[in-house]
Amino acid sequence: MSEKIIILDFGSQYTQLIARRVRELNVYSEIIPFNKAFDIEDPSIKGVILSGSPFSSLQPEAPFIDIASLKGKKPILAICYSAQYTIAHTGGKVERSNVREYGREHVQIRSSHPIFNHMPNEFVAWMSHGDSILELSPDFQLLGDTGKGIVAAFVSKKGLWTHDLIGLQFHPEVTHTEIGKQLFHNFVVEMCQCKGDWTSAKFIEEQVEAIRAQVKDDKVILGLSGGVDSTVAAYLLHRAIGDNLQCVFIDNGLLRLDEFKQVLQSYQNNHLNVLGIDASEHFYAALSGLSDPELKRKAIGRVFVEEFEKVAKSKADVKWLAQGTIYPDVIESVSVHGPSVTIKSHHNVGGLPEKLGLKIVEPLRLLFKDEVRAVGMELGVDRDILNRHPFPGPGLGIRILGEINKEAVSLLQQADAIFTKNLKESGWYDKVWQSGVIFLPIRSVGVMGDERTYENAVALRCVHSVDGMTADWVHLPYDLLAKISNEIINNVKG
Repeated sequence: MSEKIIILDFGSQYTQLIARRVRELNVYSEIIPFNKAFDIEDPSIKGVILSGSPFSSLQPEAPFIDIASLKGKKPILAICYSAQYTIAHTGGKVERSNVREYGREHVQIRSSHPIFNHMPNEFVAWMSHGDSILELSPDFQLLGDTGKGIVAAFVSKKGLWTHDLIGLQFHPEVTHTEIGKQLFHNFVVEMCQCKGDWTSAKFIEEQVEAIRAQVKDDKVILGLSGGVDSTVAAYLLHRAIGDNLQCVFIDNGLLRLDEFKQVLQSYQNNHLNVLGIDASEHFYAALSGLSDPELKRKAIGRVFVEEFEKVAKSKADVKWLAQGTIYPDVIESVSVHGPSVTIKSHHNVGGLPEKLGLKIVEPLRLLFKDEVRAVGMELGVDRDILNRHPFPGPGLGIRILGEINKEAVSLLQQADAIFTKNLKESGWYDKVWQSGVIFLPIRSVGVMGDERTYENAVALRCVHSVDGMTADWVHLPYDLLAKISNEIINNVKG
């Protein structure tokens, strides 16, 4: 990796956004917990960003960092909590605010500095803090304040250190701060002097080299799901090691309508060495009688491991297990607050690598979801697969609320196919991040023609997101929802 920006995470909900703003400048950013040691003298580290935090800098248990060990060695950008912390621990004065600043505030620039190059002297920024900086410490000077006279930006005094430390009371990483992108450009490109050459093509080149150095001539096995992450991981590994990669695509009986056949054919057409296995009956048997979502997830994960283990053990020369782990999974596992244990239990492969005596290779672990898609585009992955909405590992198993059986799966597959078809025909499919039909554990009384009916109910769900870290519901037009509803009722008996 030629150059990078380190982001020290103090637990802010916005930390991932900071990483994304840096990466939008084609510069690699890496999030590490505030208490993890790193070598700031490393020449590949061009700058450091300190995140916000849900803590107050005045709390005894507040996340601690030794500012003295960082100052002057690389350009530093301290945001919100870390700006307050810097002042509070270098002789300045920080107190709880009488009035909490949350939302949009006008910021006025009081002194010129490269961090504010190509910006107006006054702009709207997003505030989210309960502490205020009342008095700067002797090492710092004011750069900007709010209309209420509260410190909004400061910098280490000129000539004091080799590199500046900039403190911001506002959040430049959120879209509500109108000059955010320019500010990150000024910090990353102008102050840290990053070249901005971390592109999809360069990532592929570096990873192909790294994979070859890691696995050498060994054989690698990868479980495909039909989704973006595992598919792009397969293409990247195939480019690096060719047929030394053995892919396994298991039909758990919970895929979308005709998905197993269509996706398997697509993989084979693109010369991937892939083995397709229909294990749907095994999964249905394991799910019989289960309605609790967590128990269903664990059952699906267990059967996947059992089926995958059979294949892996039949390939005696396999030494590595490849996984489509992406950066949000990595962030979650090294979180300031500790790894989540139940959000994605189906992703925990039950000690499979150790069980099989395999080593792990994760070629996408540095990328966010949209970056995975960009790499897939560069690798020539079929657009139909790349542009597909994310699909949960347990498939329709967690989109059926209640017990799973073949009839419920069949009804859901048909309804989901109609939903997807209409979204594509109307142009909405590519406007939303994820869609899905949810099979509800209730029945609804109605009348169709001259007959009274008592049939199943489904919910149509559509969300928008950029990277899978946050999401919001999509406002689909009522006429489109009416059309989809009519088609499902008229075509899916039950």
